[in-house]
Amino acid sequence: MHEVELILGLLLVVSVLFLLARKLAISYPILLVLGGLALSLIPGLPRVELEPELVFVLFLPPLLCAGAWRTSWRDFKANLRPISLLAINLVFLTTAVVAVIAHALIPQMPWAAAFALGAIISPPDAVAAAAVTQSLGVPRRITTILEGESLVNDASGLVAYRFAVAAAVTGSFSLVEAGLQFVLLIAGGIAVGFAVGWIEAWLQKQIDDAPIEICMTLLSAFGAYLIAEQLHVSGVLAVVTVGLYHRWRSPEIMSPATRIQAIAVWEMVEFILNGLAFILIGLQLPAVVKEDLAQYSAANLITYAAAICGATIVLRLLWVFPAAYLPRLLIPGLAKRDPLPSWQGLFMIGWTGMRGVVSLAAALALPELTASNQPFPQRELIIFLSFSAILVTLVLQGLSLPFLIHWLGLADDGLSEREEFTARRLAAEAALVRIEALIAAQPEDYEDSAIVRRLREQYTFRLRCLESIVAEEEGRGSYAEFSRRFRADVQMQQAALTAERQIVVKLRNEGTINEEVLLRIEHDLDLEEVRLRV
Repeated sequence: MHEVELILGLLLVVSVLFLLARKLAISYPILLVLGGLALSLIPGLPRVELEPELVFVLFLPPLLCAGAWRTSWRDFKANLRPISLLAINLVFLTTAVVAVIAHALIPQMPWAAAFALGAIISPPDAVAAAAVTQSLGVPRRITTILEGESLVNDASGLVAYRFAVAAAVTGSFSLVEAGLQFVLLIAGGIAVGFAVGWIEAWLQKQIDDAPIEICMTLLSAFGAYLIAEQLHVSGVLAVVTVGLYHRWRSPEIMSPATRIQAIAVWEMVEFILNGLAFILIGLQLPAVVKEDLAQYSAANLITYAAAICGATIVLRLLWVFPAAYLPRLLIPGLAKRDPLPSWQGLFMIGWTGMRGVVSLAAALALPELTASNQPFPQRELIIFLSFSAILVTLVLQGLSLPFLIHWLGLADDGLSEREEFTARRLAAEAALVRIEALIAAQPEDYEDSAIVRRLREQYTFRLRCLESIVAEEEGRGSYAEFSRRFRADVQMQQAALTAERQIVVKLRNEGTINEEVLLRIEHDLDLEEVRLRV
């Protein structure tokens, strides 16, 4: 019962901190980590230690799958080059640079252990990147690159981690073998993801039951990860592939009712897992401090942490500019197809490299003994330095991002909004064409129908509204007046829905209708009100 009470208590704290983060306009991962730190310092409270397997098996698959679901395959594919340069090249470079610095500062740390440290802190966190950037109003391409990088870089980071730990445990390492295995891990992970995604899509087309379909989306994330890991290929890439594939196929394999329910379920799953993941980072302070670090002075620990964190942050900033400039100088055609991004956008990408729960789980998962039954070299120090990197990057970089964005003059480029208006306009035109075609084909059924007239008026009004927005963008309309009238229309519709809701509840209270009738009508009213708020 103790564990159940603990989890419920943590969920209560997570909910409160989420609300507080929203009120203070602070990214919630930062406040949750700081809240966890504060809780860990309260004497008498039960100590919570993070189980690495819990992160890799329970937390990682659904969070990666949810992140992939939100990612546009078109945008991901269009930005595959910068994403790969960050998620693969920079991860391996960071691993190597951190290893060199750690070995130079701490000569007693073997090279294999130093590379393990570098691999642990090299990949930025997927959840932190999405949580920090989504609400900041930056150009869409920046968000796509950061989120795409964070989905893929765990794979390269964990691969480097696996080889470094194996070298530390066994004392042997082969670069050629590691390179071949890396290619196999990537190809195998993507293949497993496609296979699981295809099977899930086929099954969903045979089923029309929302709870079962939603359960299948959850199981596919866990299944892809576990199958890939059993086959010794990348579970991370398998999950990301499932998420991207399922998102692409969802319009044809999921009914509207299932999709609405699935989004609600996945939002709850993300809320719970994200909240627990970040508060658990903060709660690990006692576990990190209790490690045997007595052989190091406080000054030495601070120096090591500052050097490792500083190198990680500075290296990313130094990487993004040549990674953007050099390909365009060497490949003239690339500059024509993809103009050079602004230095402000590059600086923003360079500064956004927060580490998270996967790095901490990887550090805690380090084996305690090597193959020769000796203690894993510098294990306690590696855990401490990993925790320091997570704390510094999350708090320092996360808190500074809003000010940095304001200073750089970055803002939402409105690209998504323009694409949405275009799609909605074309959809309304298609609906009107279909309505007129049906009327022409069956005039005796539709010509005098009040419902058809209302439907035609509804789409005509929607089309006029969308054309008004487009005209305003071209300097020929009054968007402010349209917005004012649109808000007034929405308020009128909400008032009408409230009146409907009140009378239906009154009928239930008087015994005129039962709960089943109320729930059916209430469901329709809820959908209408949600539509108005979107």
